[in-house]
Amino acid sequence: MAIYQIIIFISIVQFILFFGHWFLYKTLVFSFGLTNASVIFYLKVILGLLSLSLVVITLIVSKYSNIFTKFFYILSSSWLGFLSFLFLAAISFWAAYFAVEKFSLPFDKKFIGSVFFVIAIGAGIYGIINANNLRITNISVKFHNIPEYWKGKTAVWVSDVHVGPIRRYEFAQEVADKIKMQNPDLVFIGGDFFDGGIVDLDDFVEPFSKIVASDGIYFVAGNHEEFSDDAVYLDAIKKAGIKILNGEVVNVNGLQISGVGWKDAENKQKYKIILDQINLDKNLPSILLKHSPTNLEMASEKGFSLQISGHTHVGQILPWNLAVKLIYRDYSYGLRKLDGMQVYTSSGAGTWGPPMRVGNYPEIVAIRFE
Repeated sequence: MAIYQIIIFISIVQFILFFGHWFLYKTLVFSFGLTNASVIFYLKVILGLLSLSLVVITLIVSKYSNIFTKFFYILSSSWLGFLSFLFLAAISFWAAYFAVEKFSLPFDKKFIGSVFFVIAIGAGIYGIINANNLRITNISVKFHNIPEYWKGKTAVWVSDVHVGPIRRYEFAQEVADKIKMQNPDLVFIGGDFFDGGIVDLDDFVEPFSKIVASDGIYFVAGNHEEFSDDAVYLDAIKKAGIKILNGEVVNVNGLQISGVGWKDAENKQKYKIILDQINLDKNLPSILLKHSPTNLEMASEKGFSLQISGHTHVGQILPWNLAVKLIYRDYSYGLRKLDGMQVYTSSGAGTWGPPMRVGNYPEIVAIRFE
């Protein structure tokens, strides 16, 4: 990404954050009838600093990693989640206020504001607890041409672990331990394993080097591995003994496994060239590992039996789940079909940005072949 694109992106993000905090400030002052000059001043200062905190600490933590930068990054990211809920609460307050004004109904601003803002804070607290409750989702996938070897066997898919400044070695260990408990024959890691920032990559991936899967462990890169130079991330994956797929197909006892990295898979022209070069045996089942559930029709036309993806986080928190649903439609989460191809999109194991999940849960997917 060119420097001017980075500056434009940061400027847009900062403008959105300024607006969100300004809107929250106006709503708090009005709903609680704040008139004390000192209170208003400190509220302005606090919300002003909070509006700057995410961009500033994100830039700092990308260059410097210590206990202080990590602590403030966690606080700032958590506040972003609370801000999202508080912003919705503010919108709800004004909608209620104008509705009762229209019909000349009694309206206690302070009480109604308190109700909405308490619900918002409660949603944030619940979101933090829920995001730390990693679950196993069990699904069954039927292949009409499955070899006898694979009937009843299990593959585990995990994506969007996002180890980095917030989710660290202990989380990687937890994910790896839960995968081991499934006694998988295959393990698929679907990208965004790393979140970015200055971290010990080899240390974070080390728990995955101890996973035993008789038929192999395979990795496909996500956008967080490929935002910049992906070599450092992919080298850490390779050192752990995990095979990286990007454009090739591997035949494992009659099951064809292929994968395409995020950068190539999101470029339709490159993606088509890669798919054209993949030789599939239509008499055998085939699985495509791809970080995001996009360009699905291209994989379906190629003849893949199953595509497994992640990336969406199912929006992670409100109201972003609505945006994700608009973008990815029926393929934002769960097991679906597109013509002759099955598609599973996972909600992912970790979090990006706010360490919260509301309206969905973090998962590792155990896939039983039938």
